Amino acid sequence: MKITGDQQLIKKMNKTIVLDTIRQRQPLSRADISTAIGLNKATVSSLVSELIDSRLVAEIGPGESSGGRKPTLLLFNRSAGYAIGIDIRVNDLLAVLVDLEGNVLQEKTATLADSSPDSVLEQIRKAIRQLAKKLPDSAYGIVGIGIGVPGLVDENSRVVSAPNLGWNQVDLLGPLAAEFGANIHIDNEANAGAIGEKLYGAGRDALNLIYLSIGIGIGSGIIVGGELYRGTSNFSGEVGHMTVAEDGPLCRCGNRGCWETLASEKALLDRAGKLWGRAVPDLEQIVRLAREGDPKAVRLLNETGAQLGVGLANLVNILNPELIVIGNRLSLAGDLLQEAMLETLENRSLSYHRKKSHVAFANLGIRSTALGAASMPITAFLADPHIEPADA
Repeated sequence: MKITGDQQLIKKMNKTIVLDTIRQRQPLSRADISTAIGLNKATVSSLVSELIDSRLVAEIGPGESSGGRKPTLLLFNRSAGYAIGIDIRVNDLLAVLVDLEGNVLQEKTATLADSSPDSVLEQIRKAIRQLAKKLPDSAYGIVGIGIGVPGLVDENSRVVSAPNLGWNQVDLLGPLAAEFGANIHIDNEANAGAIGEKLYGAGRDALNLIYLSIGIGIGSGIIVGGELYRGTSNFSGEVGHMTVAEDGPLCRCGNRGCWETLASEKALLDRAGKLWGRAVPDLEQIVRLAREGDPKAVRLLNETGAQLGVGLANLVNILNPELIVIGNRLSLAGDLLQEAMLETLENRSLSYHRKKSHVAFANLGIRSTALGAASMPITAFLADPHIEPADA
């Protein structure tokens, strides 16, 4: 009997559902899957057999019997393939090699002495090639690449603008796809960070969260109902340009008192320059000094924490989010910022909203964006699991 296009689509959708059920609830049996998703046992068994043949699922032996024959348990094969996630930052880039569950196998950091598109593209190519050399044996090899960019990225993965890199209308996708294949995803780095923390970090149990990427500037990614929000809200993107002090420092956007002029890593280092003069320590050094009890470093981080709390109070009062996750570079100083940050948040946010919202520092630290970026090609790959293994 000839299978129609609609039947093929339904089968593909059902196979994706079966695979996702195994990923989320493993280990489990075919009968468990049938009960969980409502498909009959014969259909589930057929789809599981195809997933085993495609090396995405493996049988691991018998489970506990409920009275009859012991069921065979199934596991998702996280080592069937790998993905690469890249976080482009102002001064460097971080690249990670992960398995299909987001576990980091290798990582590489490269300094960006030259932030021109051609130079950054070459550094990306080098990072991909170097990580690919360390790839374990697998059925599918590298299934795709994800990249987070500190700027505006359109629906075609074109970088419209990245001011801190000096980029306008930059095509990263075309040159990379020509060399590394079509499954390449490029997005704003805060969006990728939000996805990373939702899937693998502090936001695992939250349906709605705001991820704040705080480095040179302050960007935001928003998760609503478990999915990335891509609306036009002013809080979806450059939230760092929210005014928190009318007579504050002049911002690169032309306004005064933007949040990022007071609470970003750059703002912290600008104040550090006034305290230490020419020998300005970097963030890591300031954190180390503060842990050693240096009064200037402690005061500096307290001031930054307080300014961080001002903007957080605004977000809590306006949006009443379930969770705010603070990530990127400033998360390195999380415990040293927390007391002043929470004190300011307590004083400035509405009591009702404050009780509904929780603030946390990124569990993934500076890896949030790279891991979120890597998850994008993994999601695309697993949504089309009929693909044959490379070594089939």
